[in-house]
Amino acid sequence: MMKLLIQLFVLIFCASVVTAQQKDTVTARGNAVAITDTVKKSKADTPKIIQPHNPKIATKRSAMIPGWGQAYNKKYWKIPIVWGALGTCVGFFIYNRNEYVAARDAFRLFSDNDPSNDIQAKPKFRPLASDPSGIIQYRNAVRQNVDYSVLAFLVCWGLNVVDATVDGHLKEFNVNENLSMRVNPTYIPQTRQTGINIVMRLGK
Repeated sequence: MMKLLIQLFVLIFCASVVTAQQKDTVTARGNAVAITDTVKKSKADTPKIIQPHNPKIATKRSAMIPGWGQAYNKKYWKIPIVWGALGTCVGFFIYNRNEYVAARDAFRLFSDNDPSNDIQAKPKFRPLASDPSGIIQYRNAVRQNVDYSVLAFLVCWGLNVVDATVDGHLKEFNVNENLSMRVNPTYIPQTRQTGINIVMRLGK
């Protein structure tokens, strides 16, 4: 009988220990879930850090790719203007370059004393086959236009950078609509004279 009681006591003790361990495990898991939820909520509640607008970034981007700085400044309507101006300069460059090459080749064909080669020149230059001096003048003129096209392209690129830089600086310039002006009468004791002070206030 004594042995039976001891065995029963041991079984009850072991069962209580196992139950306590299971409760601790469930509690630990519950705490872990609670901690995880707290971390998730804290991450969700954490406000996003908004980077300040940096004009230097707009300048660098416009210098690398025209219009990129305008996109950074969120002035998207300026991008077609930038590309249109640069594209026009490129178009003039290509046209004048082709005309220069055609005039140069025509002058060479008309100056080689071989009339059979004159047919290779462009039709608009053939009437000048007997006097190629007019072709030289035209060639010099289009050659000058090529230089102007390159210069205009560089100027437009530079203006694109300047525009992005100025817009980048003005992006942070906040003009408050609460502008007030007040006129105050004053009295100067030293001179015993009256005067008027004009006070302007920006903001609240």
